[in-house]
Amino acid sequence: MKKIIILTIIAGIILWNSASSARTKFVALPERAETIIRLDNPDFTLVEEERALPLQKGTNQVDFSWTGVSIDPDSIRIKILDHPDQVKLVSVSYPPGENALVWQIYSPEAYEEKIRISYLLKNIDRLITYKAIADKDETRVNLQSYLVLRNFSGEDFALAKILLDYGETFEKSVSHEETKQMLLLTKNNVPIEKKFIFDARVLPWDPEKVQGNVGIPVKYEIKNDKNSGLGDFGLWGGKVRIFQDDGRSSTIFLGEDNANYTPAGEKMSLYIGDSRDIVVTQRKIKDVRINVRRNNDGGIVLYDTDEVIQVVIENFKDAPAILTLIQEIPGEWDMEETSHQYEKEDANIIRFNIKLGPKAKETVTFHYHRRNVR
Repeated sequence: MKKIIILTIIAGIILWNSASSARTKFVALPERAETIIRLDNPDFTLVEEERALPLQKGTNQVDFSWTGVSIDPDSIRIKILDHPDQVKLVSVSYPPGENALVWQIYSPEAYEEKIRISYLLKNIDRLITYKAIADKDETRVNLQSYLVLRNFSGEDFALAKILLDYGETFEKSVSHEETKQMLLLTKNNVPIEKKFIFDARVLPWDPEKVQGNVGIPVKYEIKNDKNSGLGDFGLWGGKVRIFQDDGRSSTIFLGEDNANYTPAGEKMSLYIGDSRDIVVTQRKIKDVRINVRRNNDGGIVLYDTDEVIQVVIENFKDAPAILTLIQEIPGEWDMEETSHQYEKEDANIIRFNIKLGPKAKETVTFHYHRRNVR
């Protein structure tokens, strides 16, 4: 099996008059006293290991070398822990053509010095997965997050502390070519909001002109904040399997989605399928040019528009629902009048969140001008 190889060459230098004599001793670096594997970065893994280094009085040469593993040489650091004010790192050199470096460490006395070596190591990767079980009313979920650790680095780690930037800290032995799954986080009764999403950029405006029913995407939204029992840290992205309690001591599998990284304060959106219980019909009922500007030859150079869009929403469900309407208005524009409040996602995208009663029908109308259209 491939291994990191670490060898220490200790040279205590003693001076007599103008002549010098050196005694050199070769010893294997002691076993790791503690190892920490940090998985915060998806591309590299930070490994920190503590060892007790037998230093002699004088200048000690410590050789750190490795084979069969991908260590970033520029990332290797050593920190003196027991006597940081007395024991000093004098220099670092890199032997040409070798996966190695040499530290020159000065010690005023013979110490068994605790040191920490850290480096970035490739080929240890992690996956984050989630399991979400919604209650029968689809108002809350029990959320579990799992860490899947895969070690293809070439190195065995005996009883290492495994850390992400949130969740549990694990002490596990992780061998080369081994995969382990660990429960990272459990949060019960997390509030969710079930939303139906009509995106006018991708869905047909008139379902009557489409063969078959038009499905409206349905999503659960979980807010990563204190009110939800979360919010202490960002939630890593990963595959989410979503279930629902059927009220008879079993669950229904709703689907799976790949969640994006969700910073604290933001919402994690989970797609659970399409619904045909809500029908959306959208039409542009006015689109005329105004404020037309022409060149000397009478050709149109710029103009504004006067546009009105009407959206009819029908809820055929026996339960209330929330529908999010996503609309795009290209270029420069200003809103003249709306029947419902909206939020701006960016300069050209707006969202309406429409609350629908059971078996209800709602009409959304918005009137806007686009400016300086060429």
